[in-house]
Amino acid sequence: MTAQAVTLEDMERDALTELVNIGVSRAAVSLRKMVGQQVLLSVPSLEVVTRSGAITLIREREYGQMVAVRQDFDGAFSGRALLIFPESNSLAMVRAVAGASLTLEEAHAIEDEALAETGNIVLNSCLATMANMLKQPLSMSLPEVIRSNGSLLFEPRMHDTGGGIVLFLYINFAINNHDIRGYISMLMDLPSIQALRQLIAEFIRQVMGEEI
Repeated sequence: MTAQAVTLEDMERDALTELVNIGVSRAAVSLRKMVGQQVLLSVPSLEVVTRSGAITLIREREYGQMVAVRQDFDGAFSGRALLIFPESNSLAMVRAVAGASLTLEEAHAIEDEALAETGNIVLNSCLATMANMLKQPLSMSLPEVIRSNGSLLFEPRMHDTGGGIVLFLYINFAINNHDIRGYISMLMDLPSIQALRQLIAEFIRQVMGEEI
């Protein structure tokens, strides 16, 4: 099976989008506690693409450098998760999280630390919620901040096999009255995406069983 051959059924896509939305809703609660301000997060749509397709999507929608928080995850399904923003929005994100009273110099000084903390909260909430609802343990690496025009963002992990699929999610991010567009991406090899599909299928069966 090639990367291009992997497609999600409508029910699988809906279930996965719902799982991620529950995760980012929990991330919003955590961020709200951290910053003491209203935080709104939602994932309106999800696409399944190849790595080259993900690079194309980013380049079609954004100009210039991107900044991303990257974390690897391992468990029943494994891969690499990223929270991605246009670099032009990164200081707005820092000031929204750390305080609008920061000077530009102060915001630059804590930029990577604040981005890593924000990304860690969002990605951990998202992945941990998915794992919990799918009844699977999951471990995550420490967050790493990277900058790229697109191609380096979707580099696979060295030991991944069987091609690569990117779950590409658009994210609406509003914090302290700042609207900051971004993306959540999960890069997985084919064995991991197949394992995730099986877990989602079991999740759907359980939910449908409860509704009967």
